[in-house]
Amino acid sequence: MKTRNLTMNFGKRLIGIYRYRSLGTNVKSLTTTSRVFSELPQPEYDINYLCNVSNKEIISENINRRKGIGNINKVHELLSNSASKDLLNVELEKIPNKTDPTVLQYGNEAHVLNTCGSMPSFNFKPKEFEDIAKNLKLIRTENLGNLSGSRSYMLLGHLADLEEALIFYTIHELINRNFQLISVPDILPTAVIERCGMIIGNERTQVYSLDHVHGPDLSLSGTAEMSIAGKLARARLSLDQLPLKYAAVSRCYRAEASSISEERGIYRVHQFTKVEMFICCQPHQSCDILNELKSIEEDLFINLGLHFKVLDMPPHELGAPAYRKFDIEGWMPGRQQFGELSSCSNCTDYQSRRLDIKYETERNELEHVHTLNGTACAIPRMLIALCETHQTKDGDIRVPEKLLAYMRGKTIIQKQRLAGMRYVKHKPKIN
Repeated sequence: MKTRNLTMNFGKRLIGIYRYRSLGTNVKSLTTTSRVFSELPQPEYDINYLCNVSNKEIISENINRRKGIGNINKVHELLSNSASKDLLNVELEKIPNKTDPTVLQYGNEAHVLNTCGSMPSFNFKPKEFEDIAKNLKLIRTENLGNLSGSRSYMLLGHLADLEEALIFYTIHELINRNFQLISVPDILPTAVIERCGMIIGNERTQVYSLDHVHGPDLSLSGTAEMSIAGKLARARLSLDQLPLKYAAVSRCYRAEASSISEERGIYRVHQFTKVEMFICCQPHQSCDILNELKSIEEDLFINLGLHFKVLDMPPHELGAPAYRKFDIEGWMPGRQQFGELSSCSNCTDYQSRRLDIKYETERNELEHVHTLNGTACAIPRMLIALCETHQTKDGDIRVPEKLLAYMRGKTIIQKQRLAGMRYVKHKPKIN
């Protein structure tokens, strides 16, 4: 009874959060950043390091290792020609973060740090997620052109329940680890997304941009990390606030394309739900906190009965903001392969310098915080790993014990009776 009451109370709390989010209101007020997103500060790049001639070769090599688009020679050329600050900032923006020296020894290969959980065994040939879900009438991925186009999906009945259970479970665990739950917007100024490290200007971008008729330059957020970082712009944090830990549930929008067979089905989609962790801390804390984020992800996935490996990613897989990044790849028995479930990154002061996020030191000086982020639960890939791992010979799905409290007592997911759906084919008009 005690567990049930806890679950019901937590459920009411989370439902309230969704209501607030739909009204565009933050559940947790960030009093240090009450101004609007559009008032972004000027970035404060590490000029002493980047513009030091003796560092040019190191920076250039780092850019090449990370397959970045920055050009440190052009930065120094602009400096020597006394170019405007705006022109200089355009080039400084492209320079990626430094790389953890440990990572440099990996070359182009990820390093396996450890393997967790038991490899599932079956006395039958395990099916792929799509086959399981369609046989049980749990998902719709075809003929959605009239709704949202390709790489979309619709979860039905018990699979939608499983999605909510994963969110409840994850948030509950994070709150117990002193994360503050907040609600974030999914539409952001494009400048915020750029300052968090996403490349916007390329011909092929992952960012969905809104038509300018809707107002200023706006885009759909790819992760809650961007909204939280943007809301903390110009923040002045005290030592007793650090480390500052946030958790958020949001929709993520990514204009990704892939023809790789391993990324079929709902493995790579244009929009999905994700629970994100975001932390601000003192610079000397960030390496330990990255390991803490990794441990949280490991615990979350082990408790769901998943088998996975933890990878320390090589330089070319870091993206522009990350100093170091760990990926977790889960075993998907139906596919007979590992697939990425989550990652966590230490971005050091890359984002805080671009968004002016600082803390007051013991000497009453202002320094940039270090920011870190981690995926606690990305729904589509978690569903693939869970359903394939916990499938039965009859084609049903066993609900992991940790999720039972959020599934209203349902221990197994079987074929459900749902009203049929009418498929609507989109016919383009011919002029």
